[in-house]
Amino acid sequence: MSPFRAVALLSLLVAALPAFAQEMPGMDMSMPMAGALGPYALTREASGTGWQPDAVPHDAFHGRLDGWELMGHALLNGVYDSQSGPRGGTQWFVSGWLMGAARRDLDEGDVLNLRLMLSPEPLMGARGYPLLLASGETADGRTPLLDRQHPHDLVMEMSASYAHDISQSDGVFIYAGYPGEPALGPPAFPHRASAMDIPEAPITHHFLDSTHITFGVATLGYVHDDWKLEVSQFTGREPDQQRFDFDAARFDSTSARLSWNPNANWSLQASWGFLKSPEQLTPLLDETRLTASVQYFTALGEGSLAAMLAWGHKRLSDGENLDGFSLETEYKPDRAWTAFARAETADSDELVAPALASVGKLSLGAIHDWPVGDKTVLGLGALYDLDFAPRAYGSDPHGAMVFVRLKAG
Repeated sequence: MSPFRAVALLSLLVAALPAFAQEMPGMDMSMPMAGALGPYALTREASGTGWQPDAVPHDAFHGRLDGWELMGHALLNGVYDSQSGPRGGTQWFVSGWLMGAARRDLDEGDVLNLRLMLSPEPLMGARGYPLLLASGETADGRTPLLDRQHPHDLVMEMSASYAHDISQSDGVFIYAGYPGEPALGPPAFPHRASAMDIPEAPITHHFLDSTHITFGVATLGYVHDDWKLEVSQFTGREPDQQRFDFDAARFDSTSARLSWNPNANWSLQASWGFLKSPEQLTPLLDETRLTASVQYFTALGEGSLAAMLAWGHKRLSDGENLDGFSLETEYKPDRAWTAFARAETADSDELVAPALASVGKLSLGAIHDWPVGDKTVLGLGALYDLDFAPRAYGSDPHGAMVFVRLKAG
């Protein structure tokens, strides 16, 4: 798909989103909707088949058409980015996503759910945007992409799921995506409540949730009350630098995840994955990944508090072990303001190769939103990064972003 067609398609989807707000006759939005993957509240579902706390609001436009429940929402950031030092740079870019879903409730509690998610990020080019201490993937197929965050593909998710309730507390589901998200790690950073308003990617992305855009995923899951066990077969290779195409589906990797929501405010997960040849530039290296995370969310009057603590461990087939830790939070004192923070550490064998380096980042920022329509806000925000890096990054490595944000749904 050409960039011009991609822009046209994204523009049409943005223009169509408000139409979802016009509820169809006979639709009762006051009734809580059950999850698309099991007998629990819809608010529990996050990206892919991942869980979040039940208390997280379900913000979206809703409608109905010929027996299908329709849902849509979007988040777009226009960002000016400045990263310091000899390995930094400046750039304007657009990031974010647009998502639509269609759900059909069938006999005996069965649910069919279709989901499509698109991103404008390929328009920034294969090299992505400057971000000190970021690593992973490649922009040219020959060298690692260092101190820059790669863009997501145009199609971030194209998936289908089918769920069957065995009883009021038990259910099974199957999920397939091309691309999609396997059962590995916490919900992806653009979609979890503790991070979705932060316009930069975490440097722990490739420790926790880098598989959220995988070309070829099949997941089988079982739900019992507040527990979920799921197993995925998926493609281990990360997407290549061609962001407008569809990569080959290999189904050569496996993961398993156990999730538990002890009450409406907490969501915990632990997962394991074997990734076959995940990196294009080191095709002989396989990876075993372990992750664990705790998410928290609570409403505070018209505001809220969301947080996540997560750990990711990578063991490469050459014997190297790497760890990443992340603590992130978003605080909304009211509907107009959002304050956010993220603290991370990560081991890297790429940033100052061949040496192994442990690096860190502290990010602080805020956004002010103004309503511009039903379920639509326009925000202005800024963030500052303090980076803890080797001498090659200069005496005071840091980064800053100023951004305009449109949030619909």
